[in-house]
Amino acid sequence: MSDTEPTETVEEFRLRARDWLAANMPKKKAVERATGGSDEGDWLRARELQKILHSGGFAGLHVPKEYGGQGLPVEYQQAFTEESIGYEMPLSLNVPSLSICAPVLLTHGTEEQKREFLPKVISGEIILCQFLSEPSGGSNLAGVLTRADRDGDSWVINGSKIWSTSAYAADYALCLTRSDWDAPKHRGLTMFLVKVHQPGVDLRRITMVNGSDEFCQEFFDDLVIPDSMRVGEVNDGWTIASTQLFYERQAVGGGSPYVSGVGVGIGGGFRPTTTLSEVARHLGVDQEPWAKDLIAKNRIAHTVHHELVGHVGAQVAEKKLPGVALSLIRLAHAEANWAEYDAGLEISGAAGVSHSDEFIDGQWAKNYLSRQGSALGGGSTEMARNIISERVLQMPREAAPDKDIPFREVRQGR
Repeated sequence: MSDTEPTETVEEFRLRARDWLAANMPKKKAVERATGGSDEGDWLRARELQKILHSGGFAGLHVPKEYGGQGLPVEYQQAFTEESIGYEMPLSLNVPSLSICAPVLLTHGTEEQKREFLPKVISGEIILCQFLSEPSGGSNLAGVLTRADRDGDSWVINGSKIWSTSAYAADYALCLTRSDWDAPKHRGLTMFLVKVHQPGVDLRRITMVNGSDEFCQEFFDDLVIPDSMRVGEVNDGWTIASTQLFYERQAVGGGSPYVSGVGVGIGGGFRPTTTLSEVARHLGVDQEPWAKDLIAKNRIAHTVHHELVGHVGAQVAEKKLPGVALSLIRLAHAEANWAEYDAGLEISGAAGVSHSDEFIDGQWAKNYLSRQGSALGGGSTEMARNIISERVLQMPREAAPDKDIPFREVRQGR
């Protein structure tokens, strides 16, 4: 999505980025503990880091210039990301603000919305999140119950959303609503850009078993928003949501062209500061065949995932594979994480579930407690397998008896 031909080669850009990073960005600390999203100061720090990138001309590299970006091909973003390893980066802004929500606005927003919001997102002034999942919805995204009723030039929204990643730190959210109850479930939806902290929105944080409270639930009570904040056409919200899912699979799988830096951000939960090999050496089991086998399997899983990101991403970009093929990298991402979490807990043993060993510090147990999150974020792995089988491999689709009937006739809660 570049504007014009770049004035420098990728390698020239890489060298310039290398010099700029060394002169302007702080080095990553030797030991970093993720907070799981609970420290407001971390979000302020992320905004500060994004502003540094922006002031140096290294933010929004793949976003068109007229919307605050640099308009460069994805190869330039990839080069910058590689050079940024070892430096402190605003990783928490990557998902969902920069990699999911901003591209959705870029694709479906009005010209006014794009010019108003995208430059502020790229500079770190505004953070975006997603209001998609609902308490009764599970993976049935098209079955949302949050309703939007038109009132002149405004809409009144009532209902609830849940599992909204880092919504407490966000300024605006993409919110999918039910606007026509007489249309089939995929045809009566409308998407809005909603200000998170305002009257009519009651936001509550959810504490997870691993101690993280990055997820939130929101309750809407006669929330009034102007029609100018609608994204896309009335009752065409599924088109917007489908684009959103495309970017989400891409982001969760690790293939987004809109992000800088490698690793998980604040919203990524707890992250071990030691590798599997380091843990094995520290505990004196690095020469044990069983430990070598676990480390090797983990390395293979991550290598396969890394290669899939490049291969599938290129095939989708060249339209040799459909966009839903990004479910392949989303699935590989989950399986690579499982391999790492499982191996980490097995290798670290008792030291992995206690704070008795300062080198390991119980981090592998916290990771294992959030293991299943890899199977759910960005759409469940079961949904990914369904999509791959039905829409990539063209296998017979599952029956959907509620597909073409008015949504008000679809039975709820059973």
